[in-house]
Amino acid sequence: MKYMLLIHHNEAEMAKATPADWQATAAEYAAFNEALTKAGGIPGERLQPSSAATSVRVKGDKTEVLDGPYADTKEQFAGYFMIDVPDLDQAIAWAARCPSAKMGAIEVRPLWVESDNKW
Repeated sequence: MKYMLLIHHNEAEMAKATPADWQATAAEYAAFNEALTKAGGIPGERLQPSSAATSVRVKGDKTEVLDGPYADTKEQFAGYFMIDVPDLDQAIAWAARCPSAKMGAIEVRPLWVESDNKW
């Protein structure tokens, strides 16, 4: 089953990180990406800060364009990984290995499968 691992960080806390913190995290991510790729996963992408986001909503015939993310929260969406594993337990195991799990939260969400018909 395919899952997306959605990374959520507190950007204010991340801004306090030292160069040594970033260097250590970069090394952890290099190892994580290598292991994920060997297991058939897709290396992730890091996003720019939420201040670079633009949110679009359509109500009737009016389009609203807002600067910033959709919701103002303590943690912001920071990036993602795609994995294909047999079950949720293995997806959770990969999420726990992700270096960002120590700095925020990793949301594990299955990709939509047409046969699910859950909506």
